[in-house]
Amino acid sequence: MDNAGSKRGRAGSHERPDPRGLVVQRFFVGLGEVFARWTRLEVEGPDRLPDPPALLVGNHGFGGLFDLNGFAIATMIERRRPANAQFTVLVHQLAWTLGFGPYLEPAGCRPAGKDAAREALEDGHYVLVMPGGDLDGFKSFRHRNEVVFGNRTGFARIALEAGVPIQPLVVSGAGETLLVLSDGQRLAKWIGLDALARQKTIPISLALPYGFNVGLAGMLPYLPLPAKMRAAVLEPIHARNGETADALAARVHRAMSDKLTEMTAGRIPFLGLPWPQPWRRE
Repeated sequence: MDNAGSKRGRAGSHERPDPRGLVVQRFFVGLGEVFARWTRLEVEGPDRLPDPPALLVGNHGFGGLFDLNGFAIATMIERRRPANAQFTVLVHQLAWTLGFGPYLEPAGCRPAGKDAAREALEDGHYVLVMPGGDLDGFKSFRHRNEVVFGNRTGFARIALEAGVPIQPLVVSGAGETLLVLSDGQRLAKWIGLDALARQKTIPISLALPYGFNVGLAGMLPYLPLPAKMRAAVLEPIHARNGETADALAARVHRAMSDKLTEMTAGRIPFLGLPWPQPWRRE
């Protein structure tokens, strides 16, 4: 981003909220509330996020532009942020490639990148990032209960340089709102999708209303099965003295992975209930 753009961004942080942005934000939060009811979303953890600036780190469930985890996180932020706190959402460049990005910008969405994150943190915002990108968002059903960062540590480096805490947000269950047969990494590589759209996957799934499809569900809205979803706001993670970005990122990944494993232990696919264990004594 050029210097003029940076100055405009900082000046804009003190102006009245863009009415278009409020409409878009309310749309996403409202849709998040609908999906929360549809999936019987349960949220655990503190009722209030740490004061901004802070880097909010979430995991994908399934999808790119349309991911139930994103809607769940939007709802969680809205319920737990201090009054008047602003947030910036880092979104995959694909949204701008497909022409959706400009419509999201008034709501605080920016193409994912370190410059956008740093400027928003300097302006005192929350910054939401989902580091795994499409590798995390288009996991196969077999890997649905895993947090995949793909060795991406840039978010930790940003938090270190800005001196802000990392607030992990973990969501489970979205990977059971459809059936992802494969993440399609081989197919994406064969057709050169990484070079065309910086995307390494093209999921092959069974989803309503498309049925068997390649790359439609998740890029376009699909009708999610009412699988039970759970979410958790973890304790903020602060960098240790002398800690490297790799080490900090590993700590964040471990904390989120451990929590996701805990939340999904014994889960019955698509229902969310624990497997019956009649031999267990209370």
